Amino acid sequence: MSKFDKIFEKSARDLARTQSRRSFLSKLGMAVVGVSAIPALPVARASSNPSAGFSNGVLPQENNNPNDPGDPSTCEYWRYCGIDGFLCSCCGGSVTTCPPGTEMSPITWVGTCLNPADNKHYIISYNDCCGTTSCGTCFCNRNENDKPMYRVFSNNDTNWCIGASSQTYNCSTAIILGVSADN
Repeated sequence: MSKFDKIFEKSARDLARTQSRRSFLSKLGMAVVGVSAIPALPVARASSNPSAGFSNGVLPQENNNPNDPGDPSTCEYWRYCGIDGFLCSCCGGSVTTCPPGTEMSPITWVGTCLNPADNKHYIISYNDCCGTTSCGTCFCNRNENDKPMYRVFSNNDTNWCIGASSQTYNCSTAIILGVSADN
């Protein structure tokens, strides 16, 4: 017998003398589960993240439309005057679309925001995107023209995912419905 075979046989016999089969199988099972959890551990990927140098961790978005000025990935964007939640433009969607894997709630709240490009007020529909857990980036809470809870459709503190198939909130959009009659 080779030296390797003798070492392996001795260690197997020692293990058999000191450990039961159940103990061995439970330790083997824990090792398999532990190894399978390694890909789920957090990993620092700062060098591969091109948006790491920006304050909110999201690259600035230029919409190249002079009639719609501003960066939709910042809370200061003019359409967000009545928003309360995470910005879909930072979460894989845009100012008007939900991220993949979510759905837009059919129930919304509305606000009126001043567009600095043409100095007109626009009616903005704030639609929540629902279906996955909260995005967690670019939180924005601006309460301009927010009304108390007795005017529910003008209040931004309600979870508007109640009309969707999932009531789990992800982020919020800001869709222009039209020009306000008060201009």
